[in-house]
Amino acid sequence: MPSKEFLKNLNPLSQCKRYNIPFWRCPQFLFLVMGFIIIIAILVSYSIAIHRISNPEIVALVVLTVGLVLIVLDYIIYDSFERLAEASRMKSEFVSIVSHQLRSPLSNLSWAVEYIMSGRLGRVEEKQLSYFKILKENTARMKDLVNDLLTVSRIEMGKLSLNRKEAFSLESLTKEVISKFKPFTDASNVQVNMASQGNLPKVFGDKLWLEQVISNLLDNAIRYIEGKGEVNIRIYPRDRKVYFEIEDNGVGIPKDEQKFIFQKFFRSENVLKHQTNGSGLGLFITKKILEMMGGKIWFKSKEGQGTTFYFSLPISRY
Repeated sequence: MPSKEFLKNLNPLSQCKRYNIPFWRCPQFLFLVMGFIIIIAILVSYSIAIHRISNPEIVALVVLTVGLVLIVLDYIIYDSFERLAEASRMKSEFVSIVSHQLRSPLSNLSWAVEYIMSGRLGRVEEKQLSYFKILKENTARMKDLVNDLLTVSRIEMGKLSLNRKEAFSLESLTKEVISKFKPFTDASNVQVNMASQGNLPKVFGDKLWLEQVISNLLDNAIRYIEGKGEVNIRIYPRDRKVYFEIEDNGVGIPKDEQKFIFQKFFRSENVLKHQTNGSGLGLFITKKILEMMGGKIWFKSKEGQGTTFYFSLPISRY
C-alpha cells in the first residue's frame, strides 16, 4: 500500500487531476522540468569547469555545489507551488461544501416568508408586509450569490457539465430573456432594442447556461445606466459563427480597470459608487461558460459613455 501511494505521488497526471489544474501548472510537472534543468546545468558546469580548472577535486566540488544549490532551489519552488495548489483545491472544496449547505436553509427561509406573506397563518399588517418584502428580497439575493459561488466552484473543479451539442436559435433565446426582464426594464426606465438578420443559423451550446450568459450581460447593462437609458442588442452571422452584441449608454468601465473585468469578485470603482449590489462573479461565469461552449467574449468601453460586450458561438451544422 505505501509503495502504491509513493508511485501515485510520482505520477504528475494523478496529482494534477487531484488539484484540478492544467498539467503544465502542476507542481509535479514543474518538479520534473526543474529536474531536467538541474541535469543540464550540472553537465554544463562540469564541461566549463573541466576546461578552466586543472584540479579534478575542485571540478568535482564546483559541480557538486552547483547541483546542491539547484536541488535546494528546486525543492523550495516545488514546495511553494504545491502549497498554493493545495490551498486552491481546499478553497474550491470549501466554497462548494458551504454553498451546498446554504442552499437548503435559504430555500426553506424563502418558502417560509412566502407562506407567511400569503396570509394563510393569519392577517399580515401592511407594516409587517413591508419588512417581509425586504426579507424576501435579501433572501433571493443571497440565493443568487450562493448559486454563483457554487457555479464558480464547479467550474474551477472541472465539474460543470454542459451540453455542447444542442442546436438552438440564439435570436429566440434572446427574445425570451428580454421578455423576462420587462418588469425590470420598465422600473429602470430603460429601453431594450434588438436587431437581427433574417434566417439566422442555429448555434451550438447549452441553452440553459447560455440563457444565464445573456441574462448576466443584460442585467449589467440595465443596472449601470444612470436615469433613462437604452440597451441595443444585435445578432448576426459571420465566418461560421453567430455574433452577439449588447451595447449600453451606462457609466462605462475606467480604462485602467478594464484588464480585470473578467476576474472573480472584481467590480470597478465607478460601478460601486452607482450600484452597491452584486458579487463580481457574473462576468467570470459568463466568460468560462462561453469558452466551454467553444465561444469567445470581449468588450469595449469608455467611462461615462457606455460599454459594448461581444461574444461569438459556433454555428450549428444541422
